[in-house]
Amino acid sequence: MDVTSIIDSLNPAQREAVTSADPYQLVLAGAGSGKTRVLVHRIAWLMQVEGLSPYQILSVTFTNKAAREMRERISDLIGFAPQGMWVGTFHGLAHRLLKMHWRDADLPEGFQILDADDQLRVIKRVYTALNMDTEKWPPRQAQWYINEQKDEGLRAAHIQQSPDPFTVAMLQIYRGYEEACQRGGLVDFGELLLRAHELWLHKPALLAHYQDRFQHILVDEFQDTNGIQYAWLRVLAGNTLGMTAVGDDDQSIYGWRGAKIENIQNYTHDFEGVTTVRLEQNYRSTATILKAANGVISQNANRLGKTLWTDAEGGEKLSLYAGFNEQDEARFIGERIQDWVAKGNMRSAVAILYRSNAQSRILEEALLRLQIPYRIYGGHRFYERLEIKNALAYLRLLMNRHDDAAFERVINTPTRGIGDKTVQRLRDTARAAQQSMWAAAESEVENLPARASNAVRGFLAMVSELAEDYQNLGLDELTDQVLEASGLLEFYRREKGERGQTRVENLEELINACRAYDAPDPDSPALPQFIDEAVLDAGERQAESDEDAIQLMTLHSAKGLEFPLVFMAGMEENLFPHKMSLEESGRLEEERRLCYVGITRAMQKLYLTYAETRRLYGQESYNRVSRFIRDIPSDVLEEVRLSANVSKPTSFAKKATLSDEGTGSGLALGQQVKHKIFGEGVILSFEGNGANGRVQVKFVNEGTKWMVLQYAKLQPA
Repeated sequence: MDVTSIIDSLNPAQREAVTSADPYQLVLAGAGSGKTRVLVHRIAWLMQVEGLSPYQILSVTFTNKAAREMRERISDLIGFAPQGMWVGTFHGLAHRLLKMHWRDADLPEGFQILDADDQLRVIKRVYTALNMDTEKWPPRQAQWYINEQKDEGLRAAHIQQSPDPFTVAMLQIYRGYEEACQRGGLVDFGELLLRAHELWLHKPALLAHYQDRFQHILVDEFQDTNGIQYAWLRVLAGNTLGMTAVGDDDQSIYGWRGAKIENIQNYTHDFEGVTTVRLEQNYRSTATILKAANGVISQNANRLGKTLWTDAEGGEKLSLYAGFNEQDEARFIGERIQDWVAKGNMRSAVAILYRSNAQSRILEEALLRLQIPYRIYGGHRFYERLEIKNALAYLRLLMNRHDDAAFERVINTPTRGIGDKTVQRLRDTARAAQQSMWAAAESEVENLPARASNAVRGFLAMVSELAEDYQNLGLDELTDQVLEASGLLEFYRREKGERGQTRVENLEELINACRAYDAPDPDSPALPQFIDEAVLDAGERQAESDEDAIQLMTLHSAKGLEFPLVFMAGMEENLFPHKMSLEESGRLEEERRLCYVGITRAMQKLYLTYAETRRLYGQESYNRVSRFIRDIPSDVLEEVRLSANVSKPTSFAKKATLSDEGTGSGLALGQQVKHKIFGEGVILSFEGNGANGRVQVKFVNEGTKWMVLQYAKLQPA
């Protein structure tokens, strides 16, 4: 292959990055600017022009999929499969290193890798050995703590002693966990990198060998590196290896799981003579979409600086829709998708993005109602999520104490000192007596060891007490009480990080679902009907992998993907940016980067939607439109007004209130009305026409609310 064939297809900035003779290079690759293309061509250039053998190149990616794609594209470009090249993820390369040098790493030859579930099981065994209180210090909290320390390169011995009870407990568990892993030859994901880093530090001859072997390191998604990954790279590179770091500080969105944006910002200071190349030409989105993205991200301080542009002119304006509530927002999205498909477009070309997992429930309901096939990308449907299944199991147990599946699911969830041996004993007793596990627990509780006996007795009493309120409380009140009394909410609140927060939000959304539930048979208890519908909803299959279907996903999951048509739902303050981002330093800027990532997923058309009122985290909220919307230049944004069937430039002005004439509702200003949940109130004003019009009602006990007429179901008082 000659030089021309390598660089012919590249734009000037890409060509500069590929052909650079400088030892250290930072390639700031904007969204859709061809970063993988640059990495692959850079490797080809190093081999074909600089004369490096594949054996002398180390290329680090963040996913196995990306590593496979890179190998395939290198082979296609140079015409043969390069043998001996190290291309892989940080964890994969660290594992390869430790397998080759297990003695130097102080590991047994057949050491075992622990996944997250295996790791948690080991931690629970440590709890038992140390007689730790699992309710005060949930095992998942310890797991999070241990992984966070390893991401920073810290072993238990490195962490300063503190009188703080939390630190004292976590250090005790961390030490016990390290000892258990060393005895058993066990290595978790964080340990792979930490042990590989220690290999460089403790075995200088081995480090010198690899510094002599490798001549150039290439790193993809550099902005996502954590502390230990960057330290590993710095020690390996030393002052001898060249390095090409490719990333985008504007797409650094994983701070909550350890990624440090400081790494890409400090790279030019930590290595001498780093040259920076900016890939700003975008090959994915229209000019209007890129102008919107640039407008949003420009509000962040301390950026390395980059402005996306495209050769393609124009493009449709971004459309902004204000739903009356979250149901109206979801209905709007569903109907726009129907219009899209009716024009002959594929459903798989559409993505609905949202900040919080809990938002998917309303969107799923709208798509099911409109019979639009969909898939949750990288996740479960709402009623299939672990925390929701746990909550529903408690509710099932209130209805029927002899539901063995529900009993087994929650008897020790959250952990309350009822171990596997106790559960097996109850299971055996039930089988022998041909009775339910609840009945077996009642008869066997006195015969159990003291600790287990007290725990089972407490569980039985808690469920029985909750069951007394079964007939007297509203469905949402009952669910709220169950989540608090069972300890489920507190259990997930203690699970640090984004995952714990997501689980809490999903449980709060379950309360919303209960509050909004309209039982088909008003003369029968609502709970059994709700449970039946939830089970049926969970049983509604997602679209098959080869079926043309809409993609639903969180904004975090969307990174790296692209779609012709994109909806970003829930563009409201406290939802996006998330309310937590206003309380922690640096989080608001990360939320803005997340918005930038979302906008740049769209290729042709982008809808931004929000709800003027939303049941959020268990309460009805009146959130202002997201500040990110206000960052978008007004000349590329238009507001959609379905009631008038026109689109107008957005002004964010207060909507004019219409009279009641023509609403077709049969209601009038000043009329006394009754609502099933909010009670009695008086109509203050109307807006819009027909079933999608809305009405403002001042309720005696609940204050003033805007409601969509087709959902409000108001009755004259």
